[in-house]
Amino acid sequence: MTTATLPDGADVAGSGSGPPLAAAEFAAIATIMQSDARIHLTDIKKTLVHGRLSRRLRMHGLANFRDYVRLVQTNKEERAAMVVALTTNHTHFFRENHHFEHFRNVVIPTLKQRVRTAPVRIWSAGCSSGEEVYSIAMCLLGRDRSAAGWLRDADLKLLATDLAPHVVESVRRATYAEQTVAAIPADYRSAWVKPAPGGEFEIAAEARALVQARVLNLFDAWPMRQRYDAIFCRNVMIYFDDRAKAELEERLVDLLVPGGHLYIGHSERLFGSAAQIMQSCGQTIYVKQGGR
Repeated sequence: MTTATLPDGADVAGSGSGPPLAAAEFAAIATIMQSDARIHLTDIKKTLVHGRLSRRLRMHGLANFRDYVRLVQTNKEERAAMVVALTTNHTHFFRENHHFEHFRNVVIPTLKQRVRTAPVRIWSAGCSSGEEVYSIAMCLLGRDRSAAGWLRDADLKLLATDLAPHVVESVRRATYAEQTVAAIPADYRSAWVKPAPGGEFEIAAEARALVQARVLNLFDAWPMRQRYDAIFCRNVMIYFDDRAKAELEERLVDLLVPGGHLYIGHSERLFGSAAQIMQSCGQTIYVKQGGR
């Protein structure tokens, strides 16, 4: 999931290469991150902000952060690049495996019935480089290739979205290093992963065919026209302030069908109206109640 995981820093960050990052420039950068991505940067984040953005200064031939702030305030492309630079993509296959056990044992049997009469949609929101959405796809396909027959001609699609274009491209490429696919359980790996050139491994075509990958800022307008049967939005909200969390959770819940499931990260919780509509049915797993 794409999040901003930034370590501690000082009042003026600049212990490494690059010019110092003063409080005024850090405050301006934090304001942009809050406005554009709703990511809440506190003073303890200065060191990594300095390190990440010093590379952007060098790229543009700028001598100080004051000039860089001026650039991002007037240049939409660099502003977007700065937001992406200050996010960190950390994920792996079958992360927080209890979610996938619940999805296999509770949700998939219902989806097998539902897909006979209605479209089924699942969303990986903040998908990072795709390990989450392909873990979902492999659960749907089953532990061996013969188990995937129920998906033949089914109207079932997985949407994978992320703020960062380069990780969305990784989802589309669906090729991973050997140490990355090692986290996939052996039976799924045998059925749905195959060797690729250069010593890498490629997700099978059957899984790739289920997935549509798109760039999306979670706080922009959403283009989806249908409601979703399950949404995975895990370890994305931990760097938002409470107001942003409540806003996003309300929108996620509104997009779920009644009886739809929401999976969030291990240290996250529901706020506001979302907490009233959703019922806990497992560790950071919620089901939508009523007809709303």
